[in-house]
Amino acid sequence: MGFTEALAGDLLRIRPGTSPGQRLAVVAELLLLGVRPEPVCRALGRSPRLLTLPVPQLQRRAGYLRKLGLEEGKLRRVLQCCPDVFCEPQRTLERVVSVLRERCLFSAQQVTQVLHRCPHVLREDPQELEYKFQYAYFRMGIKHADVVKTDFLQYPITKTRQRHVFLERLGRYQTPDKKGQTQVPNPLLKDILRVSEAEFLASTARSSAEEFDVFKKLLAREEEEELASLGCEDGGACPSEEEEEEEEEEEEEGEEEEL
Repeated sequence: MGFTEALAGDLLRIRPGTSPGQRLAVVAELLLLGVRPEPVCRALGRSPRLLTLPVPQLQRRAGYLRKLGLEEGKLRRVLQCCPDVFCEPQRTLERVVSVLRERCLFSAQQVTQVLHRCPHVLREDPQELEYKFQYAYFRMGIKHADVVKTDFLQYPITKTRQRHVFLERLGRYQTPDKKGQTQVPNPLLKDILRVSEAEFLASTARSSAEEFDVFKKLLAREEEEELASLGCEDGGACPSEEEEEEEEEEEEEGEEEEL
């Protein structure tokens, strides 16, 4: 299979209770995806659960991802970046894809690009993913193509909101009008999201860490007050514990059916 003695030793130390036959079958299936031995070991190290999956389930997950346009090279990236995707029930993946297509209105090609560039999206809560897109599109004025090109959906919404609103209140960011125009030149998204906090403050916001820390506390308080005004704190707008338990039970039943 191409494993060095050291790699073979690393592989055997991952989930020691796994039977030799099951371990061999899973490793062989992952190699068939075109992944080299070293990345296979890394993927299994990051997601030991893979070793417990029946080979037919691995094959079904790979087949479904291929239908989404994630052919061999792109499929390898999914395995290397987010191996837990192969452990998810298919209907969980389908919900995410449905949100991207039907709620966010990405084209089929754009969905493929999003999943290739940001595989972790497949494990996000569909409602949170939709909100993240809406924030980009309506609050920041970012079009579909730029959401894809900038990997916007991979960033936590809290980080995005903090930096965006901070720039807004400093007068360094404006939501474009219907013609896509602003009165001030907005910074590039990469200079807002891809940089460290220190670089963001020094080069993009041109502000101090102390001022940003105070702002984040104020923003968090504003969000708490907004939630309270919507009645979420007393359960008025939040799912009940019974509803959450029912959803968890449905997910477990789905996993058992596939196994």
